[in-house]
Amino acid sequence: MKTKRILSLLLTLIMAFALCVPALAVDADPEIRNVIIMIGDGMGENHLKLAEQYGHTLFMNTEYDLRGQSMTSSISHITTDSAAGGTALACGMRVINQTVGVLGYDPFGLVRLPMSITEVAAEKGMRTGVVTTDKTTGATPADFTVHVLYRKQYEKIGQAQIETNFDLIWGTKESTLAREDVEAHGWTYVSNRDEMLALEPGSRSYGQFSGQLWRPNNSLTLAEMSTKAIELLNTDNDKGFFLMIEGAHIDKNSHTSDGLKMDYDEKRESVVDAVVGFDNAIRDVVEFAREDGHTVVLVTADHETGWIFADIHGDMRFHSDEHTAHNVPVFVYGNKTLFKANHAVANYTIPIRLARLLGWGKDEFPRARDGSLIKRLPEDASPGDVDGDGDVTAADARLALRAAVGLEEFEPGSAEFLSADMDGDGVITAADARQILRIAVDAEA
Repeated sequence: MKTKRILSLLLTLIMAFALCVPALAVDADPEIRNVIIMIGDGMGENHLKLAEQYGHTLFMNTEYDLRGQSMTSSISHITTDSAAGGTALACGMRVINQTVGVLGYDPFGLVRLPMSITEVAAEKGMRTGVVTTDKTTGATPADFTVHVLYRKQYEKIGQAQIETNFDLIWGTKESTLAREDVEAHGWTYVSNRDEMLALEPGSRSYGQFSGQLWRPNNSLTLAEMSTKAIELLNTDNDKGFFLMIEGAHIDKNSHTSDGLKMDYDEKRESVVDAVVGFDNAIRDVVEFAREDGHTVVLVTADHETGWIFADIHGDMRFHSDEHTAHNVPVFVYGNKTLFKANHAVANYTIPIRLARLLGWGKDEFPRARDGSLIKRLPEDASPGDVDGDGDVTAADARLALRAAVGLEEFEPGSAEFLSADMDGDGVITAADARQILRIAVDAEA
């Protein structure tokens, strides 16, 4: 009993302190006009260590302004796929595996469809682009551009993409799209490096390139594509631009060796090449951002692939051919307040944080196309009602505070977790408990 009294007193003192400390917030920074999200598909923490064991010093691992991790589970599976993982990063919500930009409770889009961060940016007059080493209709570029039930509906994805009003979509060739179809919708069709370099600002281009764009020594590299995309999007438009860049082959080369016709050493070397090619693009993008002064760059992954960890000799080795639920790295350049350093955040909160940095309100993103807000809480839960008794009381604030200091553990995505995470940043903190207590005091007064 004495221990419980001491614990209760300690919690009371912490709560009192929390009430006196201003809540941490990600305020809109009027200096930020441009957002670049870079996704290393399948890139886990140990992919970076593998590249370093091959003698590479990675820019992303040494030059960041802020570093943390992302939790990647979808609403249907502990281990996400690229479609659901990318949708979380594009639309600010968790969804069902294999689905692209559709709500978990309405996967056919019969009632409403969510807006991706790309779509909201375009709606606000920002220039918008998507660049990938994958097919233009691959899962991740699809997540940022269209809405379909199933990620392998390539023909439907391609048709929907050329009907958008984005400024550029570049990747490897999608066989279901012909040059005449693309050009009929007002795009400039580009298929090689010279055609890409010849593009002028103000053009709208759909890129269908050949070759291994992910390799750092390819005739056309992801770094070159990224640099040219920024040149085209960074016009005199004072509303800024949004750009998503994907290095898709960290994932592809981390999958089964049989499917890729590689032996184990070739697989490791190809993965390292893909990491280095992606890192080269990051270096060039961040160089632009630092010179520009109005751009934030966020680098992360949609999931980890390959379950890489060290063997008894300390060498990084693959222990699976598939995705895992391991946390993935997050690097930020150009901002130090997007989240708390070294914290793990829920993947769906990343675009929400970036939207707030641009000054977009809660009614602007995340939201559905019809303008309605997208519910996160289960129907039987409400913000602040952690114990689910129907009322927000001091007991709820106490539960949230216990979770904040590690004395209580809520399953991420559960009603308790979502009810306690008042600011929606994917982490329960004393600031959340403080907000719940304020609601409770007002209600009880």
